Amino acid sequence: MNCEREKVSIDREVVKKIAKLSRLKLTVAQTETTAKELSEVLVFVKKLEKIDTSSVSPMTTVTPMESKERSDKISDGNYPDEILRNAPSVKEGFFSVPKVIE
Repeated sequence: MNCEREKVSIDREVVKKIAKLSRLKLTVAQTETTAKELSEVLVFVKKLEKIDTSSVSPMTTVTPMESKERSDKISDGNYPDEILRNAPSVKEGFFSVPKVIE
């Protein structure tokens, strides 16, 4: 990631690293597009950092909210096959992950 005074950008290598950590497989074109889009997000955030918010009181939402209660229901989601379809590795109907021993 390159950060200069006003220039903020994410290069292809950073996107590749993020994709690997996220277990995403990106094509060269997707890597280029993602690098450009993430760089644009960082430029926008840099612009937001310059806004003076000292006269604005902290808040969690701009509109009043009220929580609506609902009954708790135990459910397996009723679509385990659809969920497991997105997993990189499945064994006997469960997510399969590498063994980690410290």
